[in-house]
Amino acid sequence: MANAPRILAVLALGLALLCGAAPVRPPHRTAAASQATAAAKPGPELVRGQELLHAKRVPERRQRVPRLRPAMAARTSEVEGKREIAAFFAHVTHETGHFCYINEINGASRNYCDASNRQWPCVPGKKYYGRGPLQISWNYNYGPAGKAIGFDGLGNPDKVAQDPVIAFKAALWFWMNNVHGVMPQGFGATIRAINGALECNGKNPAAVNARVGYYKDYCKQFGVDPGNNLTC
Repeated sequence: MANAPRILAVLALGLALLCGAAPVRPPHRTAAASQATAAAKPGPELVRGQELLHAKRVPERRQRVPRLRPAMAARTSEVEGKREIAAFFAHVTHETGHFCYINEINGASRNYCDASNRQWPCVPGKKYYGRGPLQISWNYNYGPAGKAIGFDGLGNPDKVAQDPVIAFKAALWFWMNNVHGVMPQGFGATIRAINGALECNGKNPAAVNARVGYYKDYCKQFGVDPGNNLTC
């Protein structure tokens, strides 16, 4: 657990650099990539670099840091760290249409309530469609994300689309709890962890290829080899 703040700080710094007009550039958006992007309805600007940096400066006693599994927090090599930041950027680039959208397309018309989940019960009238940098969805994600970072995920899921700091905290919570642990298996495993049911095993090769393309581009900018097992 000792290295958990370091991992979060590295991810946050990378995001701040990207959003603050740093040398890291989002990949060029081609027409094909635009069609493959699982983007969303226009929403507010996701986050500005200074806002994220300000969030990092809040005293530790006021921070609600996502819980990390000890085994995950032990990985700190420079190459692995850069690959992970590149992977995070790649998925966020894809999910948000190059940081332009924050709500899932037609999300409000879809049912993301798992009524069988009694631990995180749906609140009547609330919608748990994709929002934020990684398009967090379903009541069983909004509930624990809100508990971990300090907002009412079940009662106010719109907060993820309205507050840029909450948006990125929710994305980081999802990443650290669902994606971070599979990074050693290659980028393809992160695709499976995020949207495997709809994209992997030949279900949506255009989306998979778009994500891989973004990942390779970010790895190139960070000066690291992307590694093996890039697809799913």
